[in-house]
Amino acid sequence: MSTVFRKGPLPRYYQLKEIMREKIRLGEWKPGDLIPSERELGEQYGISRMTARQAITELVNEGLFYREQGKGTFVSRHKITQQLLHLTGFTEDIRARGQRPGTKVLTAKMSPADETTAERLRIKTGQPIFYLQRLRLADEEPLAVEVSHLSFMGCEKLLEEDLEQNSLYRLLETRYGLPLVEAEQEIEAGLFDEASAQLLKVPVNSAALFTRRTTYTERDIPIEYARAMYCGNKYTYYTNLKREQLMP
Repeated sequence: MSTVFRKGPLPRYYQLKEIMREKIRLGEWKPGDLIPSERELGEQYGISRMTARQAITELVNEGLFYREQGKGTFVSRHKITQQLLHLTGFTEDIRARGQRPGTKVLTAKMSPADETTAERLRIKTGQPIFYLQRLRLADEEPLAVEVSHLSFMGCEKLLEEDLEQNSLYRLLETRYGLPLVEAEQEIEAGLFDEASAQLLKVPVNSAALFTRRTTYTERDIPIEYARAMYCGNKYTYYTNLKREQLMP
């Protein structure tokens, strides 16, 4: 389909959606490409800007496009899939998919544990912990904002580490002798607030995936409580479920 028919059986916005979807499938529009504006699409296909806007908005909601304020609408990169089968860190996940992980440290400091964090880490409220907020990137594209709270003897030494170039999990295991054994993780759908949307270059109230993870070292000792916000149109989770067989 390369023409929008005014008297066809399908709505004009739907016809335009299928045309744009086909351009992505055929590789005419590649991930990261800026698509034509509503005005340009309207002129090209003889439709109103409102019709073009509806088609674009639906494809944004489906995750095929994403918007950057003041710049336009772009073709989304393929979603990153994280399997909920093994305990891995962000750097390991991204490298396993052949992409280049990146990190920008936003905040690194010692901070008193709030009530929720203290409960997760089994420590007293107000006890000093290492607080780390990072912007996470894949191939230089913002993907997530992560906040990690860490509590272990000597955790203040993390202030001296280069946490933009080094994997936190790798440092904990190799330099601090803290093997990470297992984790409990919760996933929740939500919407980005203004501050997070600005960091990730997505519209306010766009789809987000929120995670909360408590990671344990040996002897069931919690070492990290982490919260993360992922771009909902760029990230997906996968797990394999098996049904227990009923006894005859």
